[in-house]
Amino acid sequence: MLLVTGGAGFIGSNFVLSTLAATGEAIVTLDKLTYAGNLKNLETIAGDARHAFVKGDICDRALLRKLLAGHRPRAIVHFAAESHVDRSIDGPGEFVQTNVVGTFSLLEEARAWWGALPAAEKEGFRFLHVSTDEVYGSLAIDAPAFTEAHPYAPNSPYAASKAASDHLARAYHHTYGLPVLTTNCSNNYGPHQFPEKLIPLMITQALAGQPLPVYGDGLNVRDWLYVLDHCGAIRVVLAKGRPGETYNIGGNSEKKNLELVHTLCALLDQARPRKGGRYAELIAMVKDRPGHDRRYAIDASKIESELGWRPKENFETGLRKTIDWYLDKR
Repeated sequence: MLLVTGGAGFIGSNFVLSTLAATGEAIVTLDKLTYAGNLKNLETIAGDARHAFVKGDICDRALLRKLLAGHRPRAIVHFAAESHVDRSIDGPGEFVQTNVVGTFSLLEEARAWWGALPAAEKEGFRFLHVSTDEVYGSLAIDAPAFTEAHPYAPNSPYAASKAASDHLARAYHHTYGLPVLTTNCSNNYGPHQFPEKLIPLMITQALAGQPLPVYGDGLNVRDWLYVLDHCGAIRVVLAKGRPGETYNIGGNSEKKNLELVHTLCALLDQARPRKGGRYAELIAMVKDRPGHDRRYAIDASKIESELGWRPKENFETGLRKTIDWYLDKR
């Protein structure tokens, strides 16, 4: 079985649901249920004997110890994190506590438990740490995309806290031999995402006839990854990745923010026409976010060549599926 932290959040819940559907392997989900964690994300598997939910904090080492001893997972998949840049600017303390202290606590308990396992179980165990491309900092528009060898240069408290957790995960492999795998993904989108993030915010605001706020000049570039493609990549890394290695996961879909919002508005015009005009008329340029990184871009050639993974969705197909989900879940 798998122990999944943060499994009631956006990416974590998609991983839990898709992994149960794809493999049938038992999963224990640990989630603190903060504002972005929601048990409704897992309601389709309520009562499924293959899944158990535990409400708890990854900083609670006694609880972690109990879960590891009681369930004996073959792997920990660590999603639990504070992840919204704007919130990290307003209140960085929570990000340090969850992303740094929480990851440290999980690594410490995993190390102690793994160290006492019989040889065969010890050999097969994995600790997969899920991270972000934001740890690499900002790219010039014409610069090559981030590779796994790109130096870390985080520019927000969120990115800095994730960078710290990446360094801890790396250190626990190199110092203690803990079989750690790290993934750094680009911007995810898809079902179950909390509506503070760009795509669900634009959808919910548009449907409500409210302004669609776009930071600065709208020319900041992100690479977009459909969440179920990300979940598939994590399963591939878990199955075939080499301990101690990092794998970048991207969607091959670089878009300027303003371009993305116009595309989304055009798709909404088709799916749910707006009375009295087009959704793009609601776009409102607003003051830029402090320290706003100009561009992120992922070079995913390592996971493609070594592990054979590629995204199944392109941006438009993934965005259509996302819009349809939010229309159905108003």
